[in-house]
Amino acid sequence: MSHAPFASDPAHSRGRLHAEEGGLMRGPRDVFQRDRDRIIHSIAFRRLRHKTQVFISPDGDHYRVRLTHSLEVAQIGRTIARALGLNEDLTEALCLAHDIGHPPFGHAGEDALEEALCAHGGFDHNAHTIRVLAVLESPYPRWNGLNLSWELLEGLAKHNGPVADPPWALAQINARFDLELPRWASLEAQVAAIADDIAYDNHDIDDGLRAGILTMDQLLTLPFIAERWENIRSEFSDVAPDRLVAELVRQQIGAMVNDVIDQTRANIAASAIAGIADVRGADRAMVAFSPEMRERERMLKRFMYANVYHHPVQVDAADGARVIVADLFAAYRDRPALMTGAWRAALPDEEPARSRHIADYLAGMTDRFAETQHAQIFGGKAAARD
Repeated sequence: MSHAPFASDPAHSRGRLHAEEGGLMRGPRDVFQRDRDRIIHSIAFRRLRHKTQVFISPDGDHYRVRLTHSLEVAQIGRTIARALGLNEDLTEALCLAHDIGHPPFGHAGEDALEEALCAHGGFDHNAHTIRVLAVLESPYPRWNGLNLSWELLEGLAKHNGPVADPPWALAQINARFDLELPRWASLEAQVAAIADDIAYDNHDIDDGLRAGILTMDQLLTLPFIAERWENIRSEFSDVAPDRLVAELVRQQIGAMVNDVIDQTRANIAASAIAGIADVRGADRAMVAFSPEMRERERMLKRFMYANVYHHPVQVDAADGARVIVADLFAAYRDRPALMTGAWRAALPDEEPARSRHIADYLAGMTDRFAETQHAQIFGGKAAARD
């Protein structure tokens, strides 16, 4: 497949931090394909199957978790990348890796770790993604990390835009392997970021309805959703409404994907983007929604926060999850012997490395492992907090 001149080219990759035998190619796989495969085979990627997406430790098997969400993001990302002539392998690798840094219990767990590390630089899941992949996940005998390409790490660092004030975890890695944080990332990274938005904006509707914390009547207060739903009901008038939710989600995703493709092509043309250097030196993101779709997407996000993410059931679950993570951090800080062997043996004596090490241990946990550890230490219930 031929690529656009502004696509990332594996043959011109800036390489890896540690030189490897065979260079950028190994057999039939180029550098970005090998990046993707390293992510798929990593322990951190496998753990995503038991990490919260929307619902904390969901009882039902049909709800999305971080792993299934990442796969859905990759599917959307590949579709957009192919239409724009971008590198699908790099796009897919970025999509698959983008949530690896999330701790157990999603944003509730992140809030607890941010508070626990407030005196030691805080916790940021995006920066922790790169820390996991570049430092903590270490299957190779001669270096720490997966030794991913510069383009992959750059895309993860800046998929939401240039970084002016990097968190400590990102700053440490950037000091060893300059990711040019003040500049825009590749179009593949920008595609991964917007594919993430498209996936969770719409799939969380499906999960919210399935869980019963969101109703169709609530959803139809959004005019653009109501219009689409009316058209779907008209087209499938002989089908029960509950059979049409998946069609609504599909059409929503399709409309957003097509909008991004059209708007991005227009942006590239208007900015005279001729190569990857033009992308990184641009004054704005090239991959974007049209103004109308951007406003709809923002409206949908506000709606989802009000009606799903901040639903009382969700708030109660998040409160309990924060207590679990906070309790575990305090327990490991005060009684390091509670940590598993390798982590306990590697615990530094000095701060901030000591607290960051404990946070690394906690962030790697799945929801159910954190719950099990908490039950073993605190007798099956969250400890009372002052």
